[in-house]
Amino acid sequence: MQGSRHPRRTGIFGQITPAQFLVLVYALMLAIGTVVLGTDNATVGEPLRFIDAVFMAASALCVTGLSVVSIGSEFTLFGQLTVAVLIQIGALGVMTMSTLFAMMLGRRIGLRNRLYLQQDLNHDYLSGIVRLVRYVLFLTILVELVGAGLLFAAFYPAMEGTEAAYHAGFHAISAFGNAGFDLFGNSMEGFVGESFVLAVIAALFFLGGLGFPVLFEIMHSPKEPRVSLHTRVVLWSSALLTLAAWVAVLILEFNNGDTLGTLTLGEKLITSLFTAVTPRTAGFNVVNTAALWPPTLLFIMGLMFVGASPSSTGGGIKTTTFAALLFGVWSTVTGKQDVELGHRRIKQEQMVKAWTIAFLAAAWVLMITMALSISERASLVAITFEVVSAFGTVGLSMGVTEDLSSFGRVLLTVTMFVGRLGPMTLALALGQRSRKMGVTRLPEEPIGLG
Repeated sequence: MQGSRHPRRTGIFGQITPAQFLVLVYALMLAIGTVVLGTDNATVGEPLRFIDAVFMAASALCVTGLSVVSIGSEFTLFGQLTVAVLIQIGALGVMTMSTLFAMMLGRRIGLRNRLYLQQDLNHDYLSGIVRLVRYVLFLTILVELVGAGLLFAAFYPAMEGTEAAYHAGFHAISAFGNAGFDLFGNSMEGFVGESFVLAVIAALFFLGGLGFPVLFEIMHSPKEPRVSLHTRVVLWSSALLTLAAWVAVLILEFNNGDTLGTLTLGEKLITSLFTAVTPRTAGFNVVNTAALWPPTLLFIMGLMFVGASPSSTGGGIKTTTFAALLFGVWSTVTGKQDVELGHRRIKQEQMVKAWTIAFLAAAWVLMITMALSISERASLVAITFEVVSAFGTVGLSMGVTEDLSSFGRVLLTVTMFVGRLGPMTLALALGQRSRKMGVTRLPEEPIGLG
């Protein structure tokens, strides 16, 4: 008997989309992290309140870095290691981690699991996805070990061997994962002028923010000279954003006595560079964020909203989305029918997706900012900065995180969750699966725009 073309799927997981499955898996991991961080063994004093445990678990799993308690002083070794594990899971992706364990057990990775991986890694192509997972694990271990070794060499003179190794390992994981958590209590503010430490931390979170497919392609470029459009867009947009941010921070904060004003020229250059690249979802700060002048804060909020690149450890709307929007606007202004980028034409479906992502992200940030401006006692600038930082999974703060009400912490927790999974994934998870067969298209009629 001839079977149907689309056999009916059975079982609870056969009825949900990859986007819905991904949301459920991350929610489950968040619940586990909350339970562990809420135990007596996780904190030095009293156990965390439930809402605080949820907030810290979400901040670690979503590789954000916003914290309502001090990691270094209020968490035990067990609690700190739990945060590090959650950062590692969040940076690699829950589905990536589960796939790695399945591969270690010799299990076959089926089509449905590959679809889940594709959604989790935000990868456009299904082919080669398992190979990419292997590379993700290899690259993560390699980069974090090298970073930890370099940081150990910097920390060892001032710390004992075991303490230096622990601090080096924790901060290497946090930096490459673009999490921004630290054990010092004041992020990297104690390392002003120490170019080596700042350079290592910045290199780690810059690499983590490029995206695993880009790093994979770069390492294989000698064998395959032609670089894909995706990689070219990521590298060019990252370089231009970094350069523009470096110049902007240096000029705007040059005479600010609370940030760069009292430093030497060399210290100003490295400090402004670090401050320029950390909004790309890293979350480490070398100067007091609240002391930055308003134009700098506004510029940093823009950088946090853009964020890192697809399939990376960072958040935001992504550099490729930002580049597509810019060229889309340019094509419209110049009267071009197609959006051209790097001597290639961008598909109309991808442009629609880019605009949708940007609109949903802006709408979410505006909605949460409005809600927090009602519930919290802080300036509008500080609240907006906090919301954008949470959505971009950055972790920078103007000092309002610990003063948030329980309602405010719930809103920021959800915002970090949305930022890590992406507004498009959440929208797809809440929506229905579209079917192209049997769709009736209505007649066209123009409306006035602009």
